[in-house]
Amino acid sequence: MRKIILYIAASLDGYIARPDDSIDWLEDKAYAIEGEDYGYSEFVQTIDTTLMGNSTYEAILSFEKPFPLPTETNFVFSRSAGHTDTAQVKFISTDAVAFAQELKQQPGKAIWLMGGGQLNTLFLNAGLIDEIILTYIPRVLGAGIPLFAAGAQETKLHVSSSQHYPNGFVQVRLYK
Repeated sequence: MRKIILYIAASLDGYIARPDDSIDWLEDKAYAIEGEDYGYSEFVQTIDTTLMGNSTYEAILSFEKPFPLPTETNFVFSRSAGHTDTAQVKFISTDAVAFAQELKQQPGKAIWLMGGGQLNTLFLNAGLIDEIILTYIPRVLGAGIPLFAAGAQETKLHVSSSQHYPNGFVQVRLYK
């Protein structure tokens, strides 16, 4: 069975985006370490599918770069109809939990849950998240989109490893 891995960054106060969905603070050059990608390249080698909410997808499109995962199968969950699939993305308007449960049964590599907070909560509450790789950024936003939305069920996780970086980032790997 395939694993669903939530690989994500959050502010020190637990936000994954500003209130307007902006993630500009993740691109702050003051945090840059030349040649360091915080395990991203290694992680991407372990996945072949991504799952994300529509706001996360829109944030990715706002980057001044080509779509970052053109060879993976990318699914975007949206409650509204009318989206058109592209070469890189398939839009899903059916039940996200049922879709993910079926996807986990199919052959393939791990599945990257990219967020946002509502989708993270839906999958957490359904017991679908097998692992979390969370990078804390040493910044307090004060408000924004939380890592998990209101209604997240209490879930006990175990730390498998943690790593501290010279710029203050702390990456924690957790599992059920």
